[in-house]
Formats: sequence, structure tokens, C-alpha cells
Amino acid sequence: MLVRLIYASRACKPIGHELIEEIIAASSRHNLANGITGMLGFSGDVFVQVLEGGREQVNRLFATLQHDPRHTGLTLLQYQEIDSRHYANWTMAKVRLDKVNLSLLLKYSTTPALDPFTVSGSATAALLEELAAAGACAARE
Repeated sequence: MLVRLIYASRACKPIGHELIEEIIAASSRHNLANGITGMLGFSGDVFVQVLEGGREQVNRLFATLQHDPRHTGLTLLQYQEIDSRHYANWTMAKVRLDKVNLSLLLKYSTTPALDPFTVSGSATAALLEELAAAGACAARE
């Protein structure tokens, strides 16, 4: 059984290149071994992440992430059973959401800024899917 989980959180320290690369590297190693795919979006102090994989593996990872000291305020936005993956090509892709066209953010939000805490989980999911389809995601540098 495949599932997709989307959550948002706030960074405990400024989000910079080193922090993102550290997260992506650790995610890639762990996810490859556990059949998990997904994407990490970030902007300002906000993280939004989508995880796809087996129910047990995704649930176990989410439980671990709740204790990760790099972020706080972890909020589950969406959890669903799926027939196929949207992010199958990446053990963990990344996307800088502050570099996204503002009109795309406005398509899914009342403001031209990423705030997954104030929009529906389905709106956040649609934004992430559109970014992935448009090729806005990058693999580890």
C-alpha cells in the first residue's frame, strides 16, 4: 500500500545552502534504503515536504521527523493512500519556493508568499505537484 504524506514545519535556524544540502543528503540515503520518494520545499523559515512510499515506512519516517531538532511546529497537511507516485524520480528533490513565480503561489493562496499553515492541504499538494510537473525541482547538487 502506497501513501503520500505532506507536512509543513518551521526551521529552528536560518535556512541556508548547508542546511538544505545536509537534509537532502540524509534524506536521500535513508529514503533510498526504505523505498521513499519525495520533495522538500523551503522559503523563509518554512519547510514543506511530501513523502511517498509504503505506509509503514512513511509513518515511521514521520514519527522520526517529529523529533528532528532542525524544525518545530510540524503540522500534518495531508495523508492519503495513492495508486502511483508523483515524485518517483527523486529520493528527495528540492525546490526553493521563494524563487517560484508569484502568480503560481497566488493560484493556491490568498497571498504571494508560501504559508502552508493557512491554506488547505489539497492546495499545498496541488502547488507541489504543479512545481514537479513544471520541472522546478532539483536533485542534490
